[in-house]
Amino acid sequence: MSAHHGHEHGSGGHAGHSHGVTADADRRWLAIALTLIATFMAVEVVIGVVAQSLALISDAAHMLTDAVSIVLALIAMRLAERPARGGFTYGLKRAEILSAQANGLTLLLLGAWLAYEAVRRLFDPPAVEGGLMFYTALAGIAVNVAAAWCISKANRTSLNVEGAYQHILNDLFAFIGTAIAGLVVLLTGFARADAIATLVVVALMFKAGYALVRESGRIFLEAAPAHLDPDVIGDRLAAHSSVAEVHDLHVWTITSGTPALSAHVLVEPVADCHTVRRDLEKILQCDYGVSHTTLQVDHAPENVLDVRTGGGPADDTHCEAAHGPVHRDEPHLH
Repeated sequence: MSAHHGHEHGSGGHAGHSHGVTADADRRWLAIALTLIATFMAVEVVIGVVAQSLALISDAAHMLTDAVSIVLALIAMRLAERPARGGFTYGLKRAEILSAQANGLTLLLLGAWLAYEAVRRLFDPPAVEGGLMFYTALAGIAVNVAAAWCISKANRTSLNVEGAYQHILNDLFAFIGTAIAGLVVLLTGFARADAIATLVVVALMFKAGYALVRESGRIFLEAAPAHLDPDVIGDRLAAHSSVAEVHDLHVWTITSGTPALSAHVLVEPVADCHTVRRDLEKILQCDYGVSHTTLQVDHAPENVLDVRTGGGPADDTHCEAAHGPVHRDEPHLH
């Protein structure tokens, strides 16, 4: 006997309206932040060139990646709302992960270029307008605080939105560093302070870029979410009184905040497959927050029951090419 079950949490029609309202609000807040950032960024590039300040230009470059991340977030939100059809059985929900990865790579590449320029300027510092640098950085702090506040109002469980938010916070710290450097140049004439501030910005860019590439890479490689341990989950399911074995257990992330799980579960001959499946789904949802599950539940063959009770040699031929470890609640292990 076999029971196949697939359940998509939150896919019911009744939730559509509230989700739509939330998504519209998210887009509105992101659009306001984008307008603030893009406008200030254009002004800052001009002032950076006039003041010959690489720190200001690097801040503007950082703001460019912020703007790109917000644009990609807005596009990804639109794509993710499209219904699943044809070959795209999950819809385009992973568009936001592509966006996050592109954002992270952009940060790393821009950071590398700015690091090179900053080191060059450490050896041969040009004359820098400290006053322009200082006052522009102060204005940048105000703009970033406003933009960060706007994005904090959006749904930050999205890797995309959270990525944009983290970038703007990083930018805020970078502007504080640039303001301090501008003040140093203004008061002491120490022009290398500009290059040093740039290297601080670059360090922040590398940190944010690496985190985004790593997290989006985990999702593309179908790794389990960082907060979920598949071995722990497998042992927990196998501990159910009617379960003989759990194998082919896969845990992955469809998109931010949407973990999914599939597994082959073998139950005792006297157990009811449907009841066990419902029990296991409840455990997965309540204990681990996984509501998108597909469980294949079958009655266990005799060889599995022998292994479980220690009465026979291990023989896992009941499932061809099983992936990953086999989980059994074996008494001698306790």
